[in-house]
Amino acid sequence: MRIPKAAWGLVKEVARHLLRRPVVGLVALARDPAGRVVLIRRGDSGEWGLPGGTLEWGETLRATLPRELLEEAGVELLEAGPVIGVYSNPARDPRFHAVTLVVTAKVSAAVRPPMNPLEILEVRAFEEAELPRTLSHGMTDMLERALAGTPYWE
Repeated sequence: MRIPKAAWGLVKEVARHLLRRPVVGLVALARDPAGRVVLIRRGDSGEWGLPGGTLEWGETLRATLPRELLEEAGVELLEAGPVIGVYSNPARDPRFHAVTLVVTAKVSAAVRPPMNPLEILEVRAFEEAELPRTLSHGMTDMLERALAGTPYWE
């Protein structure tokens, strides 16, 4: 059976809208009780990044934050701060088009290792002077603006 050209066009348009949607993500400028910045070393790039992840179906952003901090960095959320950045440049993440919110957070010391050791190779709390110069997945400017307290959105 042949699909009429108009129907095929309609199927392609529907698929484009259903399958090509930005993913909503959330990362944190997370500080431990000593005020150090908690970063994760990613398995896919080997580089350091802000802890966080994507919103799951049926989940709120407030629920995403403590779940991702525990899964990725092994820390518990003590206090969620404000949203200080919204990043939406499609070229930022090579895996998909992500809309990423950056929030500040106060977190506990590590209470367990990361959930997936293939995804997260290492977790470390850095003094500001020790922070890596560049972060994975285009997060360098996110960190710089968050540290400066400069709200940003694109």
